[in-house]
Amino acid sequence: MNKLGIIFAMEKELEELLKIVKLENKYTIFDLTFYECKLNNKDLVLAESGIGKVNAARCTQIMIDNTKVDCIFNIGVGGSVSNDVDICDLVIGEKLVQHDFDITAFNHEKGYIPNIGKVFIESDPYLIKLAEETEIDTKKHKGVIASGDIFCTEKNMSDKIASKFKALCVEMEGASIAQVCYLSHIPFLVIRSISDSPNKGNNKLTYQEFLEISSKKVANYLKKIISRI
Repeated sequence: MNKLGIIFAMEKELEELLKIVKLENKYTIFDLTFYECKLNNKDLVLAESGIGKVNAARCTQIMIDNTKVDCIFNIGVGGSVSNDVDICDLVIGEKLVQHDFDITAFNHEKGYIPNIGKVFIESDPYLIKLAEETEIDTKKHKGVIASGDIFCTEKNMSDKIASKFKALCVEMEGASIAQVCYLSHIPFLVIRSISDSPNKGNNKLTYQEFLEISSKKVANYLKKIISRI
């Protein structure tokens, strides 16, 4: 794995990694900006997809088709739906699920994707192992990350997602990136740093307060992971 793709939903998340890499080139494809960088003798391609599953899936496919990356990381912030996961903790996405994908009317489980044939999509085992073994002075968790096109602020909703899918956190992009990578046979890993928690009085002020801190944490964590690839 010599060429790594890294996708972010938001500019702030992208900015924190750009601070610690060497930028070599910048170009635009279909109105998406791609940044070619170097870090620890690895070639990186960075891109901001925009928020939501469609934006993330679109960016992933464009990156795969045009930059020929060997694997894709999706890093950024997320909201905890587990009492064991606190703000600023890190979550390694062992499995990804779209919590808002619902064809239960056709006798499938909630989250089941027909052309995938299952509810959960598993991240690459090698990348998971690297992330687990990478030391960082922040509490880490490994488990399910649930994606949906909604910023989850309601405790009732977060409780349902946690109960149904045994999810640790929620966000709005990871599972769609996982689906595109799975279909394109590209290894991937989704990592989230927790910026807010619906179960602990979450509001948008909490999110804004911890967005920058959480973005820095996950960027530095990824830097350590890349140094071991």
